[in-house]
Amino acid sequence: MARVTVIGGDGIGPEVVAAAVRLVDAAGGQVEWEWAEAGGAVFEKGVASGVPAETIASIISTGVVLKGPLGTPVGFGEKSANVTLRKLFETFANVRPVRELPGVPTPYSGRGIDLVVVRENVEDLYAGIEHMQTPDVAQCLKLISRLGCARIARTALELAVAEGRGRVAVATKSNIMKLTEGMLQREFLAAAQDYPQIETSHIIVDNAAHQLVKAPEQFEVIVTTNMNGDILSDLTSALVGGLGFAPSANLGTSAAIFEAVHGSAPKYAGRDVANPTALVFSAVLMLRHLGQFDAGRRLEQAVFATLADDVHTQDVKTRPPVGTSEFTDAVEARLGRTSLTPSRDYQRLVLPDITREEARTEPGSRQKVGVDVFIESTDDPARVGEKLEALTRGTVYSLKMVSNRGTVVWPATGAATGCVDHFRARFVVTDFSRWTQESILELLRAVAGTYRWMHVEKLETLDGEPSYTRAQGEN
Repeated sequence: MARVTVIGGDGIGPEVVAAAVRLVDAAGGQVEWEWAEAGGAVFEKGVASGVPAETIASIISTGVVLKGPLGTPVGFGEKSANVTLRKLFETFANVRPVRELPGVPTPYSGRGIDLVVVRENVEDLYAGIEHMQTPDVAQCLKLISRLGCARIARTALELAVAEGRGRVAVATKSNIMKLTEGMLQREFLAAAQDYPQIETSHIIVDNAAHQLVKAPEQFEVIVTTNMNGDILSDLTSALVGGLGFAPSANLGTSAAIFEAVHGSAPKYAGRDVANPTALVFSAVLMLRHLGQFDAGRRLEQAVFATLADDVHTQDVKTRPPVGTSEFTDAVEARLGRTSLTPSRDYQRLVLPDITREEARTEPGSRQKVGVDVFIESTDDPARVGEKLEALTRGTVYSLKMVSNRGTVVWPATGAATGCVDHFRARFVVTDFSRWTQESILELLRAVAGTYRWMHVEKLETLDGEPSYTRAQGEN
């Protein structure tokens, strides 16, 4: 008997969770449910995170969660309770499968769509580190770690093994973000060497979106970064009928959280109209995670049979819809039936347990190059360059270039680049014999005498390779 923390959630959450819990029990799942709270009701009690200590303790104890969607009320509460749970328990892999479903007509019916998006789940832009660098320019830090890339790459490859799939594609924007998105590409291709039985490839993420609309049946597993995965997985759910059919698993080495992709849909709450399929399929993923494959197959087949019999909630426009409870009754009545849509033969997914130390790179050499200093100014680029160049005289630095929104604007290129009040000044070291850490502070003090600076980055080479990128137009 497995213990599972179950969270009803907000909006339609309690209805779809109740349906899933009932069907897991009816399908023969060996689960002891431990009910807990998170989300809206908890925010209203003054818990800023939306996740009370009692719920955290329950998850630590059970290690498995089945949860409904959680809302963040307007006017109180802070971070999303959904994201808080994923981050607290380092559920680094978000697994979102989609497949063509019987009785759910779409423009892609008959194409045999059956794929999984594996999304890195705790870093990237979703680290949520933002600053207003000037009153008119905002920054969000895109943090990609070698640890995060190594874990998600191997998770996708292990998932292909567990599900008997033969192809895995890594989707990145490494043609533009060569250090961040490029890190995932490089780590994936390195990990793929240990899986010679899997056909692996790289695809630029915008082409992945294009190909998913054009020929989705070509994909089996797509692994990608957090933001890309959020977008692509919603796209893939639309190919097979929408978010009402989109389950997900958030997997980590200490906890696993199973939930529907859709939100809390408060306008439908309490009306007995919500489609519980996404949460029921999430419960199927949970049963597989628990090693209860027979119960998972039995429940999945009952849902397939129900959909094939044209029993649908309001989001499928084929016949007069049934309500949430009637749909649940229909699935329960079909437990034990085998549909014409086969279930896959699943094995237990082995998550990679990679430590920070194992993923850490110790470079053979580090060489200082200079610093980038970000400043606020309404001066024209020529004036900015003139002033900054003047203040470096007699220092160990020289001004190499000034960029605005990533494009060189000084020295003048002759192009008509528009500017905002946010410049990056790249200073390079010209006298290494006099360079010290203190020289960076001296440079910042000199810049501060002329301009407001708000951000600084050291420039280095690691093993002879630049650990920074050039601006557009920089030589």
